[in-house]
Amino acid sequence: MRIISVIGSSKATPELESLAEQVGRELARRGVLVICGGLTGVMEAVCRGAKSAGGTTIGILPGRSVAEANPYVDIPIITTMGYTRNVIVAHSGQAVIAIGGAFGTLSEIAFALGDHIPVIGLKTWRLDRNGQDELVDGAIIRASDPVDAVNKALEAAEARNHA
Repeated sequence: MRIISVIGSSKATPELESLAEQVGRELARRGVLVICGGLTGVMEAVCRGAKSAGGTTIGILPGRSVAEANPYVDIPIITTMGYTRNVIVAHSGQAVIAIGGAFGTLSEIAFALGDHIPVIGLKTWRLDRNGQDELVDGAIIRASDPVDAVNKALEAAEARNHA
Protein backbone atom coordinates (compact mmCIF):
# COMPACT_ATOMS: atom_id res chain seq x y z
CA MET A 1 0.00 0.00 0.00
CA ARG A 2 1.32 3.40 -0.96
CA ILE A 3 0.63 6.25 1.46
CA ILE A 4 1.60 9.89 1.00
CA SER A 5 1.13 12.59 3.62
CA VAL A 6 0.05 15.99 2.32
CA ILE A 7 0.59 18.97 4.59
CA GLY A 8 -0.31 22.66 4.38
CA SER A 9 -2.11 25.50 6.04
CA SER A 10 -5.73 25.45 7.18
CA LYS A 11 -5.94 29.03 5.84
CA ALA A 12 -4.76 28.62 2.26
CA THR A 13 -5.04 30.90 -0.74
CA PRO A 14 -7.23 29.81 -3.66
CA GLU A 15 -4.02 29.09 -5.63
CA LEU A 16 -2.70 26.73 -2.94
CA GLU A 17 -6.09 25.06 -2.60
CA SER A 18 -6.15 24.46 -6.36
CA LEU A 19 -2.66 22.94 -6.26
CA ALA A 20 -3.66 20.72 -3.32
CA GLU A 21 -6.81 19.55 -5.07
CA GLN A 22 -4.78 18.62 -8.14
CA VAL A 23 -2.26 16.74 -5.97
CA GLY A 24 -5.07 14.82 -4.29
CA ARG A 25 -6.64 13.92 -7.61
CA GLU A 26 -3.29 12.74 -9.02
CA LEU A 27 -2.49 10.65 -5.95
CA ALA A 28 -5.90 8.96 -6.10
CA ARG A 29 -5.55 8.25 -9.83
CA ARG A 30 -2.40 6.31 -8.96
CA GLY A 31 -4.06 4.38 -6.15
CA VAL A 32 -2.24 6.20 -3.35
CA LEU A 33 -3.86 6.66 0.07
CA VAL A 34 -3.84 10.32 1.22
CA ILE A 35 -3.15 11.25 4.84
CA CYS A 36 -3.44 14.81 6.10
CA GLY A 37 -4.43 16.80 9.17
CA GLY A 38 -8.10 16.50 8.21
CA LEU A 39 -9.10 20.13 8.67
CA THR A 40 -9.70 23.01 6.18
CA GLY A 41 -7.56 24.79 3.58
CA VAL A 42 -4.90 22.62 1.91
CA MET A 43 -6.09 19.61 3.90
CA GLU A 44 -9.68 19.90 2.69
CA ALA A 45 -8.58 20.59 -0.89
CA VAL A 46 -6.30 17.56 -1.10
CA CYS A 47 -9.09 15.35 0.29
CA ARG A 48 -11.61 16.85 -2.15
CA GLY A 49 -9.27 16.13 -5.05
CA ALA A 50 -8.62 12.57 -3.91
CA LYS A 51 -12.32 11.86 -3.44
CA SER A 52 -13.13 13.28 -6.90
CA ALA A 53 -10.87 10.58 -8.39
CA GLY A 54 -12.20 7.76 -6.20
CA GLY A 55 -9.38 7.85 -3.63
CA THR A 56 -9.33 7.20 0.10
CA THR A 57 -8.46 9.88 2.66
CA ILE A 58 -7.42 9.77 6.29
CA GLY A 59 -7.54 12.81 8.56
CA ILE A 60 -5.37 12.88 11.69
CA LEU A 61 -7.45 15.30 13.76
CA PRO A 62 -6.08 17.47 16.57
CA GLY A 63 -9.15 17.48 18.81
CA ARG A 64 -11.81 15.28 20.34
CA SER A 65 -14.52 15.23 17.70
CA VAL A 66 -15.10 13.65 14.31
CA ALA A 67 -17.07 16.82 13.52
CA GLU A 68 -13.72 18.65 13.10
CA ALA A 69 -12.98 16.67 9.94
CA ASN A 70 -13.57 18.22 6.57
CA PRO A 71 -16.39 16.56 4.60
CA TYR A 72 -13.94 14.70 2.32
CA VAL A 73 -12.21 12.69 5.06
CA ASP A 74 -13.09 9.00 4.83
CA ILE A 75 -11.32 7.87 7.98
CA PRO A 76 -11.08 10.44 10.78
CA ILE A 77 -8.60 9.64 13.54
CA ILE A 78 -9.20 11.48 16.80
CA THR A 79 -5.96 12.24 18.65
CA THR A 80 -6.82 14.88 21.31
CA MET A 81 -3.20 15.95 20.79
CA GLY A 82 -3.50 19.41 19.22
CA TYR A 83 -0.43 20.31 17.16
CA THR A 84 1.41 17.33 18.59
CA ARG A 85 -0.56 15.25 16.10
CA ASN A 86 1.73 16.74 13.43
CA VAL A 87 4.25 14.02 14.30
CA ILE A 88 1.69 11.38 13.28
CA VAL A 89 0.80 13.18 10.05
CA ALA A 90 4.46 13.52 9.07
CA HIS A 91 5.39 9.94 9.92
CA SER A 92 2.35 8.18 8.44
CA GLY A 93 3.35 8.69 4.81
CA GLN A 94 6.19 7.09 2.88
CA ALA A 95 6.87 10.65 1.70
CA VAL A 96 5.41 14.08 2.44
CA ILE A 97 4.16 16.71 0.00
CA ALA A 98 4.17 20.19 1.55
CA ILE A 99 1.94 22.79 -0.14
CA GLY A 100 2.27 26.32 1.20
CA GLY A 101 1.89 26.27 4.94
CA ALA A 102 2.34 28.12 8.18
CA PHE A 103 4.25 27.12 11.33
CA GLY A 104 2.33 23.85 11.78
CA THR A 105 3.47 22.83 8.30
CA LEU A 106 7.01 23.84 9.16
CA SER A 107 6.92 21.56 12.20
CA GLU A 108 5.69 18.66 10.06
CA ILE A 109 8.51 19.28 7.57
CA ALA A 110 11.01 19.20 10.45
CA PHE A 111 9.56 15.98 11.89
CA ALA A 112 9.76 14.29 8.49
CA LEU A 113 13.25 15.48 7.62
CA GLY A 114 14.51 14.62 11.10
CA ASP A 115 13.63 10.98 10.44
CA HIS A 116 14.76 10.91 6.79
CA ILE A 117 11.25 10.95 5.34
CA PRO A 118 11.42 12.68 1.95
CA VAL A 119 9.66 16.04 1.71
CA ILE A 120 8.54 17.39 -1.64
CA GLY A 121 7.81 21.12 -1.63
CA LEU A 122 5.25 22.91 -3.76
CA LYS A 123 5.29 26.65 -2.99
CA THR A 124 6.28 25.92 0.60
CA TRP A 125 9.00 26.86 3.07
CA ARG A 126 12.63 27.35 2.07
CA LEU A 127 15.15 26.26 4.65
CA ASP A 128 18.47 27.80 5.54
CA ARG A 129 21.18 26.14 7.58
CA ASN A 130 24.03 28.29 8.86
CA GLY A 131 23.53 30.74 6.03
CA GLN A 132 23.64 27.99 3.41
CA ASP A 133 20.86 27.72 0.84
CA GLU A 134 18.67 24.67 1.46
CA LEU A 135 19.62 23.27 -1.94
CA VAL A 136 23.11 22.64 -0.58
CA ASP A 137 21.81 19.83 1.61
CA GLY A 138 18.74 19.02 -0.53
CA ALA A 139 16.43 19.06 2.47
CA ILE A 140 13.24 19.78 0.53
CA ILE A 141 12.86 18.38 -2.97
CA ARG A 142 11.29 21.15 -5.04
CA ALA A 143 8.37 20.44 -7.38
CA SER A 144 7.23 22.67 -10.21
CA ASP A 145 3.57 21.59 -10.32
CA PRO A 146 1.16 19.02 -8.80
CA VAL A 147 2.06 16.17 -11.18
CA ASP A 148 5.77 16.79 -10.61
CA ALA A 149 5.15 16.77 -6.84
CA VAL A 150 3.37 13.40 -7.03
CA ASN A 151 6.04 11.94 -9.33
CA LYS A 152 8.81 13.05 -7.00
CA ALA A 153 6.98 11.85 -3.88
CA LEU A 154 6.40 8.39 -5.33
CA GLU A 155 9.99 8.15 -6.58
CA ALA A 156 11.33 9.21 -3.18
CA ALA A 157 9.02 6.82 -1.36
CA GLU A 158 10.13 3.95 -3.61
CA ALA A 159 13.80 4.79 -3.07
CA ARG A 160 13.20 4.94 0.68
CA ASN A 161 11.48 1.55 0.65
CA HIS A 162 14.54 0.00 -1.05
CA ALA A 163 17.16 1.74 1.10
